[in-house]
Amino acid sequence: MVLFDANVLYPNVLRDLLIRIAQSGFVQAKWTDEILDEVFRNLKENRPDLDPRKLDRTRNLMNASVRDCLVTGYEPLVTALDLPDPDDRHVLAAAIKARARVIVTENLRDFPERILGQWNIEAQGADDFVLERIELCERVVLDAVRQIVASRRAPTSVADVLDALERCGLCRSAAALRSGQV
Repeated sequence: MVLFDANVLYPNVLRDLLIRIAQSGFVQAKWTDEILDEVFRNLKENRPDLDPRKLDRTRNLMNASVRDCLVTGYEPLVTALDLPDPDDRHVLAAAIKARARVIVTENLRDFPERILGQWNIEAQGADDFVLERIELCERVVLDAVRQIVASRRAPTSVADVLDALERCGLCRSAAALRSGQV
């Protein structure tokens, strides 16, 4: 069980990859409405060129595409938790409530091991998370990348998707997939 933080759901291609890996049944992915609020609020603010109705549709599709993805009932835990950034307490609370073993986030410093360890939870960056999935079952991740290629309206290739993942910080994962001669 993994909980995805807002910062790994913000980049389109990374969000797409993580969701497709979850759809494969390889991991059970979780998030909250509060996490999605942050993702889509930031997208609407930072990308005024994107149609807000399409972003709302994307959010709805995300929730519909991954079985049992929304964590609820975590709110009472928030105030009892102590993290370097109090604004991240809701993420840890949701992970505890969902019994997640991993929080996938790019804000690793905000989720110290000494605190997460009390809950038997680990924070992992997206590159480490995807790389671990590649090591466990490269085919699942390759299939997810191929599905992304097939789903794009504009012509794209596996190399284009891997390039986009590199721009999202998944350099080691993209290199591992390239070395497998995708």
